[in-house]
Amino acid sequence: MSLSDADTRRKRATFRQLHAEGCFVLPNPWDVGSARYLHRQGFLALATTSAGCAWSEGRPDGAASLQATLEHLRLMAAATPLPLNADFGDGFGASPPQVAEAVAAAIDTGIAALSIEDASGVADAPLRPIDDAVARLRAARAAIDQAGGEVLLVGRAENFFVGVPDLHDTLRRLRAYDEAGADVLYAPGISTPEQIRAVVAAAGSTPVNLLVGGPTPLNLQDIAALGVRRVSLGGALARAAWAGLMQATRPIVQDGRFDGLQQAAPGATLNALFQ
Repeated sequence: MSLSDADTRRKRATFRQLHAEGCFVLPNPWDVGSARYLHRQGFLALATTSAGCAWSEGRPDGAASLQATLEHLRLMAAATPLPLNADFGDGFGASPPQVAEAVAAAIDTGIAALSIEDASGVADAPLRPIDDAVARLRAARAAIDQAGGEVLLVGRAENFFVGVPDLHDTLRRLRAYDEAGADVLYAPGISTPEQIRAVVAAAGSTPVNLLVGGPTPLNLQDIAALGVRRVSLGGALARAAWAGLMQATRPIVQDGRFDGLQQAAPGATLNALFQ
């Protein structure tokens, strides 16, 4: 076993153990610099954000090819010693066998986990039929098992994220994804304690991921008390960074003033951070 193989196995074992108890925050960097900054802040694991990566490259979310995504995952997995959870969209395949092939390629990048969504990308039918979604998740599960089973599989029910906030259907989908072999369950967009409790109850012993994409009256202790095992931030940190850029440049464009630069981080601080 090479040093890199041993390091990858260590990351995967560490990430699996993080889900065994308690609740941790899984922030989403969008490039190597943001990943290394978050590592320096003491976070225990990281997750990619397809949206944040796309914006950093001047593209809308959802436009990245499989090859571009694999290259990004390889770069991000090597950026820090922390385990990396991959935002892997719908699995990059028109059929379950193609999903399995894409997942196998993703595993080779050194990631510790990946998620498979059930969004269809079709405006008038934004969710895949549940049988189709389950078949794709089972294909991902088979690819992971074929590679040794160390990578965690996250099953995502996108109801609330795509404008179909049907909690009953969300729970039905999550139960099906659990049975299909998901190691973690995720319903991005739920936000109330009642919704969170319902998802945790449906998940049983399977860990639940909660997306916090903006201000919420719930703090981390509240969320942990509801039974959530991990909290991810999605594209929120990337959006916050973009907001800083917008706030800095708006006065220049509108008034020819440079007041927006007042909050800029000192160059010496940034250089010291990355030494």
